[in-house]
Amino acid sequence: MRKLKLQIQLSIDGFISGSNGEMDWMVWNWDNKLQEFVSELTQPVDTILLGRKLAEGFIPHWTETYEKSDKKDEFAKKMVATNKIVFTNTLEKSEWKSTRLAKDELKSEIEKLKKEEGQDIIAYGGGEFVSSLIKENLIDEYYFFINPSILGSGLPIFEKVAYKMNLKLESANAYDCGITVLKYTI
Repeated sequence: MRKLKLQIQLSIDGFISGSNGEMDWMVWNWDNKLQEFVSELTQPVDTILLGRKLAEGFIPHWTETYEKSDKKDEFAKKMVATNKIVFTNTLEKSEWKSTRLAKDELKSEIEKLKKEEGQDIIAYGGGEFVSSLIKENLIDEYYFFINPSILGSGLPIFEKVAYKMNLKLESANAYDCGITVLKYTI
């Protein structure tokens, strides 16, 4: 069965954005070791899951990054070429390459996807979508990219969880750029 991984940036106090959607607290000047880690994490991935709101920025960003790099940026190429599934209740059709829309009930759609032939699946967000994945206990591996920032308030991803979830810490790695990546499994 395919694994569903979640890669998400968090503040130390567990928020994925500020109260008004601010993301200026995130570290973006990743050191080479963190970039290598992310390349290794995504290498066995053949499907990316996104919520509609994040997809509207994510897909055009990586497409533009790839095209501006004269098609030499291997990570941007991976993000563009990998099949994407956008979970939405509002879009009627996808205008993006390598992208299909998912409109069925989240849990059944993910369970069906995990049973299909293929490699790993990775989810990036957004907040509402990730919260639903966590609530439904659909994630097999959590990769929390803890940024060296405390926001005090913002958009949480665990508020929908109505029961205790025990996770197993698999690894904790600090990087020179200030980010610590925590890997947890169920």
